[in-house]
Amino acid sequence: MHNLPPCPECQMTHTYTDTEFYFCPDCGHEWPVNAEVVEEEQKPVTRDAHGTPLQDGDSVTVIKDLKVRGSSMVVKQGTMIKDIRIIDGDHDIDCKVNGTSLQLKSEFMKKA
Repeated sequence: MHNLPPCPECQMTHTYTDTEFYFCPDCGHEWPVNAEVVEEEQKPVTRDAHGTPLQDGDSVTVIKDLKVRGSSMVVKQGTMIKDIRIIDGDHDIDCKVNGTSLQLKSEFMKKA
């Protein structure tokens, strides 16, 4: 038995390897041996207003008053937001502020 990963396309286990690639004879898919490293390198890094990288679970502080669209709510400067979640899109932070779930831009945050 070999310990090669199954094909990410068809999930079959008949894969074989060359020095740099895995091959699937069932569907013809090929992918790099270091695919995990390639995927991590392609992920965009979310950074705060000062360029510090942010990760899921970080705490941030708001650096500017933010008006919430469609509401009379304002997120005040200095508000501490705990346990953020990084998401894709223009508003790249998903969080809860005073019990309200919001999506905010990381450019208005600094890591606490």
